[in-house]
Amino acid sequence: MGKRKRSSAAQAQPINTLLPQVRRSLCVCLAGLNRTQKRHYRQRAHANPFSDHALSYPAAPDQFDWSAHYPAFAGSGKTPEYADIGCGFGGLLVALAPLFPDKLVLGMEIRVQVTQYVRDRIIALRATSAPEQPAPAPAPYQNVSVVRANSMKFTPNYFPKASLSALFFLFPDPHFKARKHKARIISPTLLAEYAYVLRPGGIVYTITDVRDLHDWMNSHLAAFPLFEPVSEDDLRAEGKGPIVDAVYSSTEEGKKVERNSGHKWLACFRRIDVPRV
Repeated sequence: MGKRKRSSAAQAQPINTLLPQVRRSLCVCLAGLNRTQKRHYRQRAHANPFSDHALSYPAAPDQFDWSAHYPAFAGSGKTPEYADIGCGFGGLLVALAPLFPDKLVLGMEIRVQVTQYVRDRIIALRATSAPEQPAPAPAPYQNVSVVRANSMKFTPNYFPKASLSALFFLFPDPHFKARKHKARIISPTLLAEYAYVLRPGGIVYTITDVRDLHDWMNSHLAAFPLFEPVSEDDLRAEGKGPIVDAVYSSTEEGKKVERNSGHKWLACFRRIDVPRV
């Protein structure tokens, strides 16, 4: 009995139509592994921002190649508009990506293994969300990325003046001891840098489960002449409700607070537009 012949349809299917399907299936498997192996990215809860970390950073914002981080937006001239300072495991980045598909979101994290986890997480999300056929708009999660950076030292090296629409400080290290307060991410000196990179009308979002740290951040921002407080109700009325919801609940720390029935304190401030005389 002779061998059965394949159907003409099977014979006509070129290998280049099969490869994307195989690649997509492989990426799904790898992405699933990445999501379940956070234990392989173990690191201390916090890092000393005053230590001499081996970091590479641009001398000026225009010397940084954003196309390597956002290849789908290469040549568009776009730069990040949202920056998550101390982004942790990237929960906020992942939440903001589909909300603002045409805006670039950047996470800044000083810890090596945590940064690598976020990078791998984004790669997996991009792979599993890629459309079967080319689409006119960038695929999901092409608008988010992460850099390993000490934001207490090098924020202006990444962002030009008045380039950001929002800065996020979600559940930062409280540095409980008084002698450690100088290491808090909100301070008069650092607020000057944040005001520099925020455009007028831009929002600083802060949230913590530590009341003392909330009072510290709130009082320092309120005392700084280039920021004014804005209420949660006002932000929601302006259409920023999805951002506020993500600030409350998207991060791993935020979810942990909810599991433990803890309290979260939110404080938001708007960058004031000061007209030139």
